[in-house]
Amino acid sequence: IEQPTFPKITEMCVKMIRRVNDEEGIKKLVNETFQKLWFTPTPHHDKEAMTRKILNITDVVAACRDTGYDWFEQLLQNLLKSEEDASYKPVKKACTQLVDNLVEHILKYEESLSDSDNKGVNSGRLVACITTLFLFSKIRPQLMVKHAMTMQPYLTTKCSTQNDFMVICNVAKILELVVPLMEHPSETFLATIEEDLMKLIIKYGMTVVQHCVSCLGAVVNKVTQNYKFVWACFNRYYGALSKLKNQHQEDPNSTILTANKPALLRSLFTVGALCRHFDFDQEDFKGNSKVNIKDKVLELLMYFTKHSDEEVQTKAIIGLGFAFIQHPSLMFEQEVKTLYNSILSDKNCSVNLKIQVLKNLQTYLQEEDTRMQQADRDWKKVAKQEDLKEMGDISSGMSSSIMQLYLKQVLEAFFHNQSSVRHFALNVIALTLNQGLIHPVQCVPYLIAMGTDPEPSMRNKADQQLVEIDKKYAGFIHMKAVAGMKMSYQVQQAINTCPKDPVRGFRHDESSSALCSHLYSMIRGNRQHRRAFLISLLNLFDDTAKTEVNMLLYIADNLACFPYQTQEEPLFIMHHIDITLSVSGSNLLQSFKESMVKDKKKEKKPSSDEETESDSNSGSGSESEEEASKPRRLRKRVDSDSDSDEENDINAVMKCLPENSAPLIEFANVSQGILLLLMLKQHLKNLCGFSDSKIQKYSPSESAKVYDKAINRKTGVHFHPKQTLDFLRSDMANSKITEEVKRSIVKQYLDFKLLMEHLDPDEEEEDGEVSASTNARNKAITSLLGGGSPKNNAAETEDDESDGEDRGGGTSGVRRR
Repeated sequence: IEQPTFPKITEMCVKMIRRVNDEEGIKKLVNETFQKLWFTPTPHHDKEAMTRKILNITDVVAACRDTGYDWFEQLLQNLLKSEEDASYKPVKKACTQLVDNLVEHILKYEESLSDSDNKGVNSGRLVACITTLFLFSKIRPQLMVKHAMTMQPYLTTKCSTQNDFMVICNVAKILELVVPLMEHPSETFLATIEEDLMKLIIKYGMTVVQHCVSCLGAVVNKVTQNYKFVWACFNRYYGALSKLKNQHQEDPNSTILTANKPALLRSLFTVGALCRHFDFDQEDFKGNSKVNIKDKVLELLMYFTKHSDEEVQTKAIIGLGFAFIQHPSLMFEQEVKTLYNSILSDKNCSVNLKIQVLKNLQTYLQEEDTRMQQADRDWKKVAKQEDLKEMGDISSGMSSSIMQLYLKQVLEAFFHNQSSVRHFALNVIALTLNQGLIHPVQCVPYLIAMGTDPEPSMRNKADQQLVEIDKKYAGFIHMKAVAGMKMSYQVQQAINTCPKDPVRGFRHDESSSALCSHLYSMIRGNRQHRRAFLISLLNLFDDTAKTEVNMLLYIADNLACFPYQTQEEPLFIMHHIDITLSVSGSNLLQSFKESMVKDKKKEKKPSSDEETESDSNSGSGSESEEEASKPRRLRKRVDSDSDSDEENDINAVMKCLPENSAPLIEFANVSQGILLLLMLKQHLKNLCGFSDSKIQKYSPSESAKVYDKAINRKTGVHFHPKQTLDFLRSDMANSKITEEVKRSIVKQYLDFKLLMEHLDPDEEEEDGEVSASTNARNKAITSLLGGGSPKNNAAETEDDESDGEDRGGGTSGVRRR
C-alpha cells in the first residue's frame, strides 16, 4: 500500500530508543528526540506526514521483534508522566491520533491481504501494527476502548502462518486490557468474544491457549461472570486427566496413554492455565460441593511429574507453575518442595525440567510484582488514608517465604554448563532482589561469579545487581569479594567445555581483561578494602593455604589483568609477593630437604663433590664440604657459566631422592604457587615499566599521594605462565614420574635454592657484589620461568623520568625491606 520507510532511519531509531534507560543526560535526549519525531500532534489535513510516522513506528517495532519492547513502554511512560500535571497534553493527543490511524492502517492491510503479490509484506505490517496497538494498550488501555469492537473479529483469523498466530495473540492481549474498561458493552459482543476464545483454546497450541485463557479470565471475572461456561471447559480437561491417570495406574505399560499423549499434554497445560486465572474453589464454580479443587488438581498434576516421558513431566510442571500463581501456598507442600529442589540440585536431571522449574519461579515473581503494583495503584486511588505498607507486607511475606525455600538451589543452578539454565537462574535472583524478598548478602558471591559469564547480557545483568546492592549496603561487596572470586572459578570450571584445558581468568579477546575486572573496579576506590582484598588473594598462594593449582592460575590471571589505575596498586602487590616468596619459598625448600635421604657411599669418598650434612638445615647433601663453606653467591659468580657444575649439583641431589616419589610431586605441586607469583611480579614489572629500584623503594605505609600517579601501560605484554600451564596440561599430579621429570623437578629445586639465597640484596655490599647477587637472582628467575629473560631489571628511562623525586641516594635502592 505504502512504500516502506528507509531502513537507515529505522536502524538509527532502534539504536537511539534502546538507550531510553541510559544515564539522565542521554535519557533526556532520547525522550526529546522521540517526542518531536513521534509524539507531537500532526495537523489533521497532513495525511502523508501521519502515514510516514505510522510506518516509522511500526518499522521500529517490527525490527525489535526478537529483542523485546521494554524500551517502547518505558519511552511512552516517561513522556506521559512528564505531562501528567500539565494543562496542555500534546503527547496524549498524539497518542490518540496514532492509535486511531493505526486502526485505519490495519483495516487497509487486511483488505490488501487478498493480493497474493504483497501478501507476505502486508501480513508482516499487519502484525507490526497490531503489536504497536498492544504496546499502547499496555500503557494507556483507554485509548483502545472505542476500537475494541473493531478488533474482536480478528480472533477468528484462520491460522496458517506464524504471523496469523501473532495477530490472534496480540488481539487477545488487547481485548484483555480493554474490555473491562468498556461502559455497557453489548451482550452479543461479549458472548461472541467468549465463544471465539473457547474455540481457540480447544483448537490451537500452548501460546494461543495461554493468551486466550488470560483474556477469558479478564472478560469473565471482571465483566460477564459467566462461570458455568468456564466450569464446563475446566471439567472437560480435568475429567480427561483423571481418566488417563486411572488407566495409567491400572496398567503403566498400556498403549492407551501413548495413543492419547497429545490429549494428555493439552489437558495438563490447559487445566493449569485455567487454574491460573480462575479460583475453582469459589462457590460460583463448584456450588455447594465440599471437594477441595486446588488439592485435587495438585494431586493430579504431581502424579504426572513422575511419568517416564519427559515431555509429559514438563507439561505437568508447567501446569503446576500456573496453579501456584493462583495458590502460592501450594509451594509449601512437602512433595512440591521435594520435586522442585531435587530437579534443581540433581546434576543428572534434564536441562528442560530445570529450566521449567526456574521459569515457574520467574513467572510467579513477575505476576506477584504486577499484582503488587496494581494493588498499590488501586489503593492510592480509593483510600489514601489506608496503610499501604501493611497491605503490601502480607503478599510480599508469602513471596519472601517461598524464595527462602528455593533460594539455595536456584543459586547453585549458576554452576551449569548450559547458558539457558544460568540465564533463568539469574532472572529469578534479580526479581527476588528487586522485590526485596531476601537479604542480599547471601547472593553477592554468586553474582560476582555470574559477572564472569561468557555472555555479555548475563554478566551485565549480574554486575548491575551488584551495583544496586553496593548503593544500598556499602561494604557487602568487599565482605564477599574473595568468596566470589573462588565461586567464579567454579562457574568457569562448570562452563569449561574442554576439561583438559586449564581454566583461565581473563577474556580470550583483544582486551584480555580480567574476568573479575568489574569486581575489582568496585573495590579499588576504597584503599583499605582494596588492600585487604589483594592480600587475601595473595594469601591463597601461601604453601599452607593448600589451594589447587588451577585456581591459583585463575587468580594469578585476574591479578595480572585487573584494571589498575595508579602505580600504588601493582607496587603493593609486588611488595607482598616478595614477602610471600621469602616465607613460602623457605618452607618449600625445607620440606624438600627433609624428604631426601643420605647417600652412605658418597660420605666415605673424600672428593670435591662429596655430600655433607655439616649444615644442619641443609639435609640435601648436594654440595661438597669445601663448596658448602663458601658463600653460594661467590661460587655462582665464579662458576656462573659452568654447565657441568650445575649438572653435578643435579646428579648429587638425584642420588639423594627417596624411592617414594610423593615428596617430589608435592614439591612440584606446591612450587606452582611460588612460580605463579614470580611470573606475576615479572609481568607487572614489564606491564608498568617499573625498575627493581622503584619496587624496592616502595613502602605500603607511605602517603597515598606518593604513588598516586597513573600507570603507563605497555602494549603487547601478556601473562603466560608456561611452567604452570605445562604442569596442568600434563596432569603431573596424577601421572607416573619419569627420570626426565625427576631431573626437571630437581633443577627447579636448585633454582629455587639459588633464588632464595639472593632474594634480598644486602645493604652493606659493594656495587660489584650487588650486581653479582642481582645476576644470580635473575639467572634463577629466568631458569624458573622457562627461559624468558627478566626484563626491566635496570631503571627504565620513562620510569626514572616519571619518578624524578624518588631518585635520591645511591644505596637507597638496595636497602632491605
